[in-house]
Order: sequence, then structure tokens, then C-alpha cells
Amino acid sequence: MPDAPDTAPAANAGARLRELGLILPKPPTPLGAYVEVNQVGSLLFLSGTLPIVDGKLAFTGRLGGNLSVVQGQEAARLAALNALALVHHHAGGLDRVKKLVKLAVLMVTTEQFTEHAAVGDGASNLFAQLFGPQTGHVRVVYGVPSMPKGASVMVETVFEVDNGKESRP
Repeated sequence: MPDAPDTAPAANAGARLRELGLILPKPPTPLGAYVEVNQVGSLLFLSGTLPIVDGKLAFTGRLGGNLSVVQGQEAARLAALNALALVHHHAGGLDRVKKLVKLAVLMVTTEQFTEHAAVGDGASNLFAQLFGPQTGHVRVVYGVPSMPKGASVMVETVFEVDNGKESRP
């Protein structure tokens, strides 16, 4: 049976974040001519977020090359925290999130690398801790040859939010 903190409803995501001792970073800004968040109805579509800490990439390189699965998981977790910072800013708080609908985790890998799912768990596990495993999400993980700024991992997310309040532009 799961521990009570892991089954917290999505409405308590802000409190769970504090319980876990996590602090959201400053929301990332676009690297090009696009917006970071686009809301359609109750869905928030986020552009890909990178594992940035204090304005710098925390991980560069290739999984299966100079990066381990554990480092990939941490990179995915950091990228997920940056996605949460965007949601918090756009929606006016994480407690407006009903659930994570979809997660895509892209990673720069060697051709021999096959542990994509384990790396993706770095993001999935964080979202499950915050929104509860019962909310679930669909996910795709895949390797790519390169990414912006030499990043090793990127997450792309779609969240469902409570539409009862106005969101920020």
C-alpha cells in the first residue's frame, strides 16, 4: 500500500512541493520565436523545458556516453521542475492543476542506449509525488541526435487545469 504522501490529490500539489522541500526555479524564457505556454480550454500545452539551474544547463552530453541513467533521471527531474515553474506562473499556482495529461521525454543518446524508460521516470516520479499516482499520465520517451544549447534531456508536457479562474496571458 502506498504511503499517504504519494496519494495526495492534485489540489494539494503546492503543499506537496513544500513537504518535499522543493523550490520552483524562475520560469524559463523562450530560446526562440515561440511562447512557453499555450492554453486551449482547460489544457496547458508547454514547450519543451530543459534541465536548467540558475540559468545554466545542469547536464550536457549523451546518455550511454558521458552520462549515466541516474544523471539522465536527475536531468529529467530538473526539466520537470522547470515545467512546473511555467505552470505555476501561468496558472497562478500548482493547486489549479487537475492532472498531468501527457509527458514526452526527449534525450540525446548513443545508438546503443536502451534505458529511455528509466530516464523518463525521473520526471514521471516527480509528477506522481506532486499530483498523486492515481492521476496517471501517458508518456513517450525517445532518443534524438541533438538538442538546443547541447542539452541532454528535454520534457514536453500537457496539463489539465481548473478553468474556474482566469489564467495569466
